[in-house]
Amino acid sequence: MKFENTGLEKKKADLNRLDDLMLTYGLVRAGQWDYERVTYDRKFQLKEGVYYLRVFGYAVEGDVGADEALIQLMTPALGKHYYPHGVEYGEDEHYPKTLVAQCEKILADVNAEIEKFTK
Repeated sequence: MKFENTGLEKKKADLNRLDDLMLTYGLVRAGQWDYERVTYDRKFQLKEGVYYLRVFGYAVEGDVGADEALIQLMTPALGKHYYPHGVEYGEDEHYPKTLVAQCEKILADVNAEIEKFTK
């Protein structure tokens, strides 16, 4: 499930500031990066299953590996994890309404905070 029109897809931000901000909302970069791309994940374990809120981005300047990059954020997504296959984002997936609302609130809050320091 994609979260369209969150405003995040129009934002560019410094990687280090973004890492700190995302962590305050439980979104962790951890090992989800390469030299050009990043993914921030927040895991939700519910009775219906395991879900991940993901915020994607890519470097428009600099190098993620050197911790010096300007990141262009992309459209966030919510996916359901299926062991051992991975995360599915399909439109035919069922997403609990309370989880969707919680994710929308997190994304709105993140967007408002990023607004304070984006380029």
